[in-house]
Amino acid sequence: MRIPSYALALVVVAGSVALVSAAKNTRFTIHDQAYYAAQAVVEYVNPGLVFTVVSAKMASDGTISVDYKVTDATGLPLDVAGILTPGAITPRYISAYIPKGQQQFSSYNVSTVSAVTGSATATQAAGDSGGTTTTVATGEYIYTFKTKAPAGFDPTLTNRVGIYGSRNLTEWDLGTNYASTTFDFVPNGTGTPAPRDVVRDADCEKCHDIMSFHGGSRVGVALCIMCHQPQTSDPNTGNSLDFKVFIHALHMGADLPNVVAGGTYQIYGHNGYTSYNGVHFPSTSLYEPLDCAGTCHNPKNGAAQTSAWLTTPGAAQCESCHDNVNLATGVNHAGGPQPDDSMCADCHIPQGELEFDASIMGAHTVPDQSKMITGLNFTLTNVNNGGAGQKPVVSFTVKDNNGNGIPMSSFTTGSNSLSLTMAGPTTDYGYTSFGSDTASTPGYVTESSVAATATCTPAGSCYYSFTHAIPAKATGTYAIGIEGRLTATLLPGTTEQQTVNYGGKNQVIYFSVDGSPVTPRRTVVALANCNNCHTNLELHGSLRNNTLYCVMCHNPSNTDASTRATATNPADQALPPQGINFAMMIHKIHTGETLAQNGLSYIVVGHGGTEDNFSNILYPVFTPSGSPPDTAKCYMCHVQTPAPTEAIFPIGKNAVQDPQGLESPVPATTSACTACHFQSSVYAHANLNTDPKFGESCSVCHGTGMAFDVDQVHAGL
Repeated sequence: MRIPSYALALVVVAGSVALVSAAKNTRFTIHDQAYYAAQAVVEYVNPGLVFTVVSAKMASDGTISVDYKVTDATGLPLDVAGILTPGAITPRYISAYIPKGQQQFSSYNVSTVSAVTGSATATQAAGDSGGTTTTVATGEYIYTFKTKAPAGFDPTLTNRVGIYGSRNLTEWDLGTNYASTTFDFVPNGTGTPAPRDVVRDADCEKCHDIMSFHGGSRVGVALCIMCHQPQTSDPNTGNSLDFKVFIHALHMGADLPNVVAGGTYQIYGHNGYTSYNGVHFPSTSLYEPLDCAGTCHNPKNGAAQTSAWLTTPGAAQCESCHDNVNLATGVNHAGGPQPDDSMCADCHIPQGELEFDASIMGAHTVPDQSKMITGLNFTLTNVNNGGAGQKPVVSFTVKDNNGNGIPMSSFTTGSNSLSLTMAGPTTDYGYTSFGSDTASTPGYVTESSVAATATCTPAGSCYYSFTHAIPAKATGTYAIGIEGRLTATLLPGTTEQQTVNYGGKNQVIYFSVDGSPVTPRRTVVALANCNNCHTNLELHGSLRNNTLYCVMCHNPSNTDASTRATATNPADQALPPQGINFAMMIHKIHTGETLAQNGLSYIVVGHGGTEDNFSNILYPVFTPSGSPPDTAKCYMCHVQTPAPTEAIFPIGKNAVQDPQGLESPVPATTSACTACHFQSSVYAHANLNTDPKFGESCSVCHGTGMAFDVDQVHAGL
């Protein structure tokens, strides 16, 4: 049971409110506000809410009942009335079944909903109300549904009851706890329930962290699909609210063909219309959403029907992404009109002989992950001549996926390339000059190994001598990274022929320039965390795909000055350069929509003068109350070891160039924090606590265990 992150416990001391932040032995994590609460408050309130079904029954007349328990996170019984135990609990109930020969649930309770304007109506599955509750004991109850199964119901079918609700602990400043559960059964007790089970919460939570909706009380896919099935649609837009339809459509968002053509995709919900036109699926950044198995339809998720997307194609789910296709009329469908789904699997088999064919896996092949690509792999093995004032000689290998060497001549045509980048010291990149000719690459130097002709053996063992030297007064540890890209022609000579670029995984090697111990650059974020959403993070034409390499260029002194002069948008040319230090840039990108709502923007001019406007980016992590973006969940990106303070605070690091910000240069921690907390009052607070001689004092209040510990403050949002 995850305790809501905003659950906050306070201790009243002599009429004042005090937060307890000392480390303690507790079942809560540092991301739960209850972790910081006084132990006495926690032991009295016992935060948390868990529903557990004991059994469910259906009588011969169709009466449905469910016996369930209500406990806190440790299993202690809770009184739903909030009299015997703290906090009133509001449970809600729903029941559904899977009709014979079908795959999705159908709710026993269906209502007719009218559009807010006009005369359109639609059916929607709904929860039960008006039933009766019997108390078995404190923490155990039997709910008898008001809605019965219809006469003549089939008692051999799979049924599901769902319970969801909340526990109000606001009286103790512990917010509201949410929980839900489901239970499957066969009314006559014969056979094993066979519920719909296609995607699992863990697949969604890689990106969303917690699957909670409708104010937070509906938690988890198993509950969602009881209402979000073919019975439910939106009368205001005519759009289906069937899970397999609207989930595909809203994740396609900006890439829906009809949206690209100027249309819109929106749903009318509890808060009015919500448009998904700006949603960009973060997986496989170079392409539209294609990597179904690498994201939601994880074949290893343990779901009984995890392969349903491969084995049961149909118009509803296919048209949800390909919304310019009409299978009923045959518009934009090579196979012509289809009266029903019976023929879909004849052409759209799970996997064919060729990629990019009509098979489901073939049609969803990510081009730069094609099996026809021979691969590009680097290993940096050694750095010689790496002392201060010397020109390093780097030994490395370049091989394909079969271990065969790739000749250097392969990197000389078209957009192919192979380069090495040097930066240092690792205490913080950004302000080391490698010569007057590196003004456009402040803090680092990148050299093309092809232009200078690296020497390689047929087996792919190479070495490259830098033409730029390590500064004569350099000390500490320096880094060298490698990047490269090749081009492949897939299915040549066929109608499906296409050319695709693919990059090798960046590698970074560290070396001492003065004989001191080698100290790698601090680890702040984990690439694996990035790939929870992005699947295969790759940028700059597939050249850059490792955060340890990204920070060499995206350093405190760098801006988009070298490209802003060529901006295709005249308004961008008129503005000062934009800072692109990694911490500031990534924070601002992921806070994009919030910036826009406050009249701000984050726009970077890229190569070729392109405008990269991140002001519409919606961070997908959910709050416990069921809405994105929850940018306070820093742990989604940041490593948790070493200690969070070391990972989050760039204490004593280089000042950051931010020409479009309120001040430039700006101290490192101030820059990182104000990228999200962008109000001028926050800048003022940071400046007041920054000394010209000794620097920032942020960690005095916001460090681990301090009064306003970063983890504690974020856990309360």
